[in-house]
Amino acid sequence: MSLLLERLGCPAGQPIQQKVIFGDRKTEANEDNYQDLKLSIHRRIVEEMTPKEQQFLANNQHSRAEMEELIASYCQRVLEESATPVPRGERARIVSDICDEILGLGPIEPLLKDESITEVMINGPQKIFVERKGKIQLTNVQFHDNAHLMTIIERIVAPLGRRIDESSPLVDARLADGSRVNAIVPPLSLIGPCVTIRKFTKDPLSVNDLISFGTLSEEMAEFLRACVKARLNIMVSGGTGSGKTTTLNVLSSFIPNNERIVTIEDAAELRLQQEHVVTLESRPANLEGKGAITIRDLVRNALRMRPDRIIVGEVRSGEALDMLQAMNTGHDGSLTTGHANSPRDILSRLETMVLMAGMDLPVRAIREQIASAIDLIIQQTRIQDGSRKITYVTEVQKMEGDTIVLQDLFRYVQTSIDENGKSVGYYEATGLQPMFLQKFKMNGVELPKGFMQQGPGRFE
Repeated sequence: MSLLLERLGCPAGQPIQQKVIFGDRKTEANEDNYQDLKLSIHRRIVEEMTPKEQQFLANNQHSRAEMEELIASYCQRVLEESATPVPRGERARIVSDICDEILGLGPIEPLLKDESITEVMINGPQKIFVERKGKIQLTNVQFHDNAHLMTIIERIVAPLGRRIDESSPLVDARLADGSRVNAIVPPLSLIGPCVTIRKFTKDPLSVNDLISFGTLSEEMAEFLRACVKARLNIMVSGGTGSGKTTTLNVLSSFIPNNERIVTIEDAAELRLQQEHVVTLESRPANLEGKGAITIRDLVRNALRMRPDRIIVGEVRSGEALDMLQAMNTGHDGSLTTGHANSPRDILSRLETMVLMAGMDLPVRAIREQIASAIDLIIQQTRIQDGSRKITYVTEVQKMEGDTIVLQDLFRYVQTSIDENGKSVGYYEATGLQPMFLQKFKMNGVELPKGFMQQGPGRFE
């Protein structure tokens, strides 16, 4: 029974009569009209459901449609017996809300189903924000209290073998569809439990989607496709929410299907379509502080797995050294991402991350490793209007003195902001020839003659 109560959003030890707020509330008055009715349905489900039916809902081995049918039967019975007339449309909404509460993630389930929403940000039980088209909006969705929100958080992390409480108050997890979840709870959060969900589309975006969104031009897409096929080592840099993982996923789609790919991530988000893919995911320490498997551990292990390509979701510390060494020892064509505001900044960050590995290396030696390992930097930026654009495609050349030489090959030039607040600009090639064209020839990859000719691209 306690398990069923938890599935209903009523943790064991709390009175079942607590008020629970469901779904996307149209108005406060409208919601209050049906709160008692929903409470009656909850009470009926808990009191009358047989042990067999409880087990049916608890084991998660049946289809959602089958479980919704069982819950709907109880809902319809109470609605028919209710003295309060409920319109047919409202009946369907009440049934849907209760199914979301028992089988899904409660009030935020409709937000997760909304494909126009790319991020859900829960700042305590009463304030839930979403991101639509790059803009943040406050919703009227609410949880009842901190306990209700904690129940939903535990429902997310429990299947992954994680736990979250006062002794372990923060966690990174993912939903079944691959969406990234970060949760932090009191005492670290002073406003109650906070959850951030970075959603991913059901169908991975293709390069044509990015072109239609204006993230890059057709010429840039063809050039990047050739770079991946020519086995260049590529780093995607950018700020938080700039679309680095999406771009990395698109770049990985250019990898030939006959190559063995090993992906390494904190939370598995990449969705590769090739047949020969090995997905590795790091693991945090347990409550005793033992058993942690870091990204660095996985990178070193991947070198023993005979990969043709290594894809690291993000480098943020000492694993940068192992990644650079892999790129310099025959694992060409590796891809990764990192946080930085410009191509030059990501080189500085890589230096810092290598030093975090605990190796007392001279700065010049680190820079030589970086210049030898990285061939191309793709800088992604979230523009003021909320759009994501690849603002620079930059070649990493050799050392000159103590400085790594960079050369821009493509860039986005913003000319103005229109009356709707949208960025107006164009992509252009700089006309400079990259030094790595020899790798194109070695791997049988050709670009059209005059492809790198200076001037604006076709997208404006």
